Amino acid sequence: MNDGARADLLAIFRAALAAVDAEAAVRAAVTRRGSSLAIAGRALPDAARLVVAAAGKAAAAMAAGLEAAAGPRIAAGIAVTKDGHGAGPARCRVLEAGHPVPDARGEAAARELLALAAATRPDDVLVVLLSGGASALLACPLPGLSLAELADATRVLLACGAEIAELNAVRKHLVELAGGRLACAARAGRIEVLVVSDVLGDRLDVIGSGPCAPDPTTFADALAAIDRHGARAALPAGVRAHLEAGARGERRESPKPGDAAFARVRSTLIASLRDALAAARAAAAARGLRPVLVGDALQGEAREVGRRFAALARAVRREQPTCLLAGGETTVTLRGAGRGGRSQELALAAALELAGVQDVALLAAGTDGSDGPTDAAGAFADGGTAARGAAVGADAQAALAGNASYDFFAAEGGLLRTGPTRTNVMDLVLLRLGAAGAGSNALFPNPSESV
Repeated sequence: MNDGARADLLAIFRAALAAVDAEAAVRAAVTRRGSSLAIAGRALPDAARLVVAAAGKAAAAMAAGLEAAAGPRIAAGIAVTKDGHGAGPARCRVLEAGHPVPDARGEAAARELLALAAATRPDDVLVVLLSGGASALLACPLPGLSLAELADATRVLLACGAEIAELNAVRKHLVELAGGRLACAARAGRIEVLVVSDVLGDRLDVIGSGPCAPDPTTFADALAAIDRHGARAALPAGVRAHLEAGARGERRESPKPGDAAFARVRSTLIASLRDALAAARAAAAARGLRPVLVGDALQGEAREVGRRFAALARAVRREQPTCLLAGGETTVTLRGAGRGGRSQELALAAALELAGVQDVALLAAGTDGSDGPTDAAGAFADGGTAARGAAVGADAQAALAGNASYDFFAAEGGLLRTGPTRTNVMDLVLLRLGAAGAGSNALFPNPSESV
């Protein structure tokens, strides 16, 4: 890949990350004047203790931001986060756990967080700091279910390509803190939730499986999501029996809209994909590229989305250097035993379609810095990617067939490794187009249009 093209893509990606820095977002949301505090413009009682419950990949960063703003007002706090993401807070105790498949550490951490909320007093303010990844990290199964069953169910749903809303509809009927149950357990008279969104539409009931949001889904919805992927028979028997019993009315439903517990809850979105895309757009323009927003709701099979981006690159007439910007969360249906992630698979599929195309470069990467169960955030691709792989013995087509995008890019040299970014607002796809090219501008009649 041309060094200038890669430098442009990397600079745009970094600008997007800076715009959704979770610690900075919390600092901006919490204001202090003397001894008085306000969260998202809402004043807190001067005598109120703050109790902090943070969960997700950005939990430690968010807790550090709150500590910087609230300082000694914090009486107690726990931040549950993914391995390697725990640096930052001093007043809140950090607990690391497994992600995306839950483990025993996550179960223990969830029970501690639940006990912390239950021990709050009516004159306390419970501050919940929520970011993507919380669903798996707070893995405390409901009575009658085991952690092993919960982990196996998660693996089944991840392998079949379930979307996050579908996965979390199931989790909210299997997990102790999900679906509003954390808010119901808390005794605090006021609950302030600050949210970094990692889901399409920024739905509070889906982000982190909605621990402080009423759950509009039912046991029947959870089963319907599973059946859309033909996965019911693959579920652990205990999970399947629990969900089926719930659909028959034999299990207690999750708390629903209108439950009095939620009258105490105020939720504020402090960072989202739209913020990242706005910053990416500005960064592209600053580097002399015509920015075009393709969309902020990418979904579907990663390889199919990658092919569509390659088709766009071929179709657009580039009278000036252009950068197509998009974000969202695709899915991967496992077909092989290779290593990879949805952004890497998207990039690999695009690379195959772009083979031989000049002056086109793509970066697909997760804003959390971890794409699937790998140490890469994503990958770069261009018209020479497949050939460079072949030169070192890596077959791009075979890698795509076997879900081995990480293995391919590790050999070819296209991996992007950022380490933990301490934020999480889904994935970005950046497609840089040089000035020369065939096709039509009809898709993008002006630089500000979204399609």
